[in-house]
Amino acid sequence: MTAVKNTQAIRHQAIAAYADAFGQLTEASLDDLVAMVSDDIVFTDPFNRIEGRSGFRHVFIHMYDTCHDPRFEISDLAHGKDASYIRWRMTARLKSWPRMALDFTGMTEVHANDKGQITAHYDHWDSASQLLAKIPYIGALIRPLLRQFVLPNHQ
Repeated sequence: MTAVKNTQAIRHQAIAAYADAFGQLTEASLDDLVAMVSDDIVFTDPFNRIEGRSGFRHVFIHMYDTCHDPRFEISDLAHGKDASYIRWRMTARLKSWPRMALDFTGMTEVHANDKGQITAHYDHWDSASQLLAKIPYIGALIRPLLRQFVLPNHQ
């Protein structure tokens, strides 16, 4: 039982350090974050499924290429039986059209191995209501669709 607890402690410490690095992420500190992940990391978000450390790094290079001043504010970290969960808020401003401010909240499911390396980073956030519905023209198509899922007022 002690070996299991030690392994779990290694994973939880690695994920806590990862969450901290994520919350302090800058373009200059990106390599520090990348060093925390395994060679075969899997990254997913509403738009991508990436495998490998190089692809993981490229996700964030792309973020810095397309956004001004992206920031992640970490509001919570919880450890489950098989995964941990990081609650975050991401803010930035797009560099090109539609040059809009971004403000998303979401949750990242994180897995680590016994060596303390991050093996999976699964982002969960609502891209329809938090992004697509706010884009000019596209939003005009998305907002009516989203309204169909809103419950009518009940008294």
